[in-house]
Amino acid sequence: MSEYLPPKIDWVRKHVEAYEGSGGTKATTLRDTGMPCIIVTHKGGKTGAVRKIPLMRVKVDQSYVLIGSMGGQPKNPVWVYNLRAHPDVEIRDATEVTPMVVREVFDADERAALWQASADAFPPYNDYQAKTDRLIPVFVAEPATKT
Repeated sequence: MSEYLPPKIDWVRKHVEAYEGSGGTKATTLRDTGMPCIIVTHKGGKTGAVRKIPLMRVKVDQSYVLIGSMGGQPKNPVWVYNLRAHPDVEIRDATEVTPMVVREVFDADERAALWQASADAFPPYNDYQAKTDRLIPVFVAEPATKT
């Protein structure tokens, strides 16, 4: 088992600790928004360490959409590079933990549909895209197939 490196941002670390520490029964919404979120457990691209990040819950069928918005900042969040390097993840949605595989979405039609589902779930995504010159990355996490 790889070492766990908690998030460096204080409120993010506390949120992950509350969510995970409760088994998914507490801290299942983003701060004071009341909007549901998930925890994505993934592997660091450079360190190989276990990382966890709360993201907005955008579920489409059996998949989750992961938006690399970072609030519209000029750079991608580090987890974007981690997912590109290591696509195997676990998604905690409240008390359910599911192994999944992520892929970045480049097809324009698929990306537009997933972006719309994400903006419907969390309208600030449109504001974040308007704030930045970068194209915000869109990933889809799909159930891992058993081999």
